[in-house]
Amino acid sequence: MDTNNNKFFFNYTNTILLLIILVTLSRLVPHMLNFSPLGAISLFGAAYFKQRWQAFLVPVIAAWVSDLFINNILYSHLYPTFTLFYEGFFWQYGSYVFITLGGLFILKKINVSRLVTASLFSSSIFYIVTNFGFWISSPFYTKDFHGLITCFVAAIPFIKGTILGDAIFSSVMFGSFYFLQQKYSQLKAV
Repeated sequence: MDTNNNKFFFNYTNTILLLIILVTLSRLVPHMLNFSPLGAISLFGAAYFKQRWQAFLVPVIAAWVSDLFINNILYSHLYPTFTLFYEGFFWQYGSYVFITLGGLFILKKINVSRLVTASLFSSSIFYIVTNFGFWISSPFYTKDFHGLITCFVAAIPFIKGTILGDAIFSSVMFGSFYFLQQKYSQLKAV
């Protein structure tokens, strides 16, 4: 095998992006509600991108590009016209920004306990931000404290998928990158 091609392909940034693309594709496979790699992608980007703008922008782009495909091809029967952004998208995308921000602090040093903490943080932030957004923008709940609590309680069944998605995809991404770092020295932190 040509080591020059190997070094180009397995350079630090390309490997991070490749893992993110591969995991993002899992959104196209049928799965339980809220079982998504996007929280894990936000944490992974926060931990490994050297350029902080990449850590914040790449998860949002991954969400948007996969949403374009999902909304306009897989669920085209729900959206009669081409959909660039669905209603309330900014709450979901905003949660990835907050997850990345938290990941920058939690994952300054990467170990199993910090990864578990970051994964639970990710699930909590997604739950809080997206359900707050749903409460504030939907007519289903009264716009008072009781309505907010009712909205949060109604969303409890959906957090299982979020927790499982964050735990599994974080394990896959961080574990895969650790394995690749052991195999290819150019992927180790500088």
